[in-house]
Parts: sequence; C-alpha cells; structure tokens
Amino acid sequence: MATERPPGPPTSAVPPPTARALAILSVLVGGLCGGLIGYAVADLEFESGTAAGIGALIGAVLGAAGVAVVAVLVLRAMAEWRTIEHTGQGRARDRVQDTVRRRKPSA
Repeated sequence: MATERPPGPPTSAVPPPTARALAILSVLVGGLCGGLIGYAVADLEFESGTAAGIGALIGAVLGAAGVAVVAVLVLRAMAEWRTIEHTGQGRARDRVQDTVRRRKPSA
C-alpha cells in the first residue's frame, strides 16, 4: 500500500537536524586537519614558532572553508531531492516520454 503525500509544496526543505549536525562536525574536523597540516608544513619550513602558528591558522581556515563548501552543496542537494520526492517532479521525464508517444502519428 502506497502512502499518500499531502497536496501542495513540502512544509520545509530544510535538511534534517542530523544532517546539519554532521555538516558542522565535518567542517570542524576539516578545520582541525587543515590546521595540523598547516602547522606541520610551516614547522618544517621555518624555525620560528610564530610561523608555525600562522601556518596552522591558514591551514585551518582553508581546510574548514573547503569542507564547508562541500557541506553546503550536499545540504542543498538533499533539500532539492526531498522537494522532488515530495512533489513527484522527478518523474517528469516519464511524463514527457508518454506525451511524445501519444503525439506520434500512427502509420
């Protein structure tokens, strides 16, 4: 038995709280990893402790920014997918093919 979906647009396209929490956690982990890599590279290249700190800061910002871009794209894709599932617009290709089949002249 198929479940009936309520008519109209979905109440919200916001991704679930679990997905948002995982996105935030991934940005934090990406920043931590970037900071560690930045610190290690700057520590190998320069003798100053200040340079290592600056390298860690730059690495953390770049790592977190890169992961944040990916996380935002994933959350947007999830929201779009939920909207398509709710409205049934994912089956638009099937409707177009049915229309084309009906319009073909019979030989």
